[in-house]
Amino acid sequence: MENAFGQPQNVVVLGGSSDIARAITKKLCAARAHTVVVAGRDQARLDEAARDALDYGASRTETVVFDAEDPSGASAAVGEAFAKAGGHVDLVLVAVGRLGQQVLDQSDPAAALRMMNVNFTWPVVALTEARNRLVAQGGGRILVISSVGAVRVRASAYLYGSAKAGLDRLCLAMADSLEGTGVRVQVLRPGAVRTRMTEGLPDVPFTTGVNEVADTALKGLSSAEAVIWSPPLLKYVYMVLRHLPGPVWRKVMDR
Repeated sequence: MENAFGQPQNVVVLGGSSDIARAITKKLCAARAHTVVVAGRDQARLDEAARDALDYGASRTETVVFDAEDPSGASAAVGEAFAKAGGHVDLVLVAVGRLGQQVLDQSDPAAALRMMNVNFTWPVVALTEARNRLVAQGGGRILVISSVGAVRVRASAYLYGSAKAGLDRLCLAMADSLEGTGVRVQVLRPGAVRTRMTEGLPDVPFTTGVNEVADTALKGLSSAEAVIWSPPLLKYVYMVLRHLPGPVWRKVMDR
């Protein structure tokens, strides 16, 4: 159960080996989360994330291995994570994603399918299972890592952006569907972040680090905001960008 300050105690992190997820998990543990289940595809990196959680204050950690390219296993992975958390979960963090290589992936049907499975289909199945479990227990929270790239999809990243756009919209509608149940869904929309996934790419305006994103995420969790922007200024930047005429948008965003 959440403590007297509304801070989550039992946390499940899907995609727990990602850099952003690890940064958020550390801060959750420093804020008194005591049981953390980290789930993902790489056992060695999950073990590192679990050790991080212990170092930052968790009293117990568990790991679950899954393959996000196979959505048929998503429900079982979530069920295993809930069981290892002790049955009751306060917060589910969904951080599953793959940036891919647009130039190569757009001509490869198998690669396009992998991008959709990892960035959209697997998370949707996992969210459906998590939703059911949280409603059954009478409350809980879900934080889903989306992207500012979901707001208006760029041609140079249309596979990643369109999958995130679908996930983003689904989560906001899911949040509406959960009104009155005690379960809350929030979407985190980071801009460009320096991570392993973006290594080698040049910084763009408003690029941040994982710790800045994690700080913003924790502040957002304590708010009633459905969408958490990181950095917060991007909320206002995209109020303009999303309405640019097509030729101007392409010149600005896909140069």
